Amino acid sequence: MPELSASHRLRIGRYAELNRIYLLTANTLKREPVFRDYPLGRLVVHQFRQAQSEGFVESLAWVVMPDHFHWLIQLQRGSLAQLMCQTKSLSTRAINSATGRTGSLWQQSFHDHALRKEEDLVKLARYVVANPLRAGLVQKLGDYPLWDAIWV
Repeated sequence: MPELSASHRLRIGRYAELNRIYLLTANTLKREPVFRDYPLGRLVVHQFRQAQSEGFVESLAWVVMPDHFHWLIQLQRGSLAQLMCQTKSLSTRAINSATGRTGSLWQQSFHDHALRKEEDLVKLARYVVANPLRAGLVQKLGDYPLWDAIWV
């Protein structure tokens, strides 16, 4: 049997359950810090909001870091693969159009973590949005423009 790449191994056993809460993470290609340019990060945020307005997810918390994002969602419709494919594709088109760049923006695949019922959702959301603090990008969370949570 041929050896599977890391991105293909992530897909093994992936199952999307409607109304389940997931933490999703995607990295930019070669971890390029594209979203140091905050207006470009806002284009990713627009895709998060679009997915919610179209009924695919309920966005609970998210942060767009310079080279990746974390998105805490409750899946409402479709699959995780469809959601992430659409989010990454549409954000790539928007960013490429805005910058004149071409080609891929994101690494293949993504990481997902299905939350168990006993996991503390608010604590996880706080952990997600505190990423810029832990990374030393800001001194106060309010100084970082690319995050949100329904509890704040």
